[in-house]
Amino acid sequence: MKTLYDALRDSHDRQRHLCLRLTRTGARHPDRRQAILDELKVELAAHAAAEERYLYAPILMDDLGLDASRHALAEHHKIDEAVETLEQLAPDGEAWGQHAKGLAHAVRHHLKEEETRFFQVSGRILLAKAYEKDYARLQRKLAA
Repeated sequence: MKTLYDALRDSHDRQRHLCLRLTRTGARHPDRRQAILDELKVELAAHAAAEERYLYAPILMDDLGLDASRHALAEHHKIDEAVETLEQLAPDGEAWGQHAKGLAHAVRHHLKEEETRFFQVSGRILLAKAYEKDYARLQRKLAA
C-alpha cells in the first residue's frame, strides 16, 4: 500500500520529467511545447489541490507546521503565476523558452524543499496526531 508521501513523490517525479521535456523542446516545435505545457499544467494543478487538502491543511492546524505550510502555499502560488505567464507567450518565441526555464526552476526548487524539509515536519506532526488519537481510543477501550 502506498503512503501519502509515496503518492506525492510519484507526482513529483512526473513534474520533474515534464519540466525536463518542457525546457528541452525547442522553438521549432511549438505544438510539442504547448502539449507539454498543457500536460504539466494539469499535473501541477491536480497535485497542488490534492496536496493542499490532504497535507497542507492538516499541517496548518499545528503551530509547528504553520510557517512551512505558508511557505509551501506561497510557492504554489508563484508556480501558478509562472504557468499563467507562460500561457500568454507564443510557444515558438525565445521569451517562452526563458519563462519555461524559470517555471521549471521554480517547480524543481519547490519539490526539493518539500521532500527535504516539509515532508519531515509534516510526518512528525501527522504521526503525533495519529498516535495521540489512537492512544486516547485505546485508553477508553481498555478502561471500559
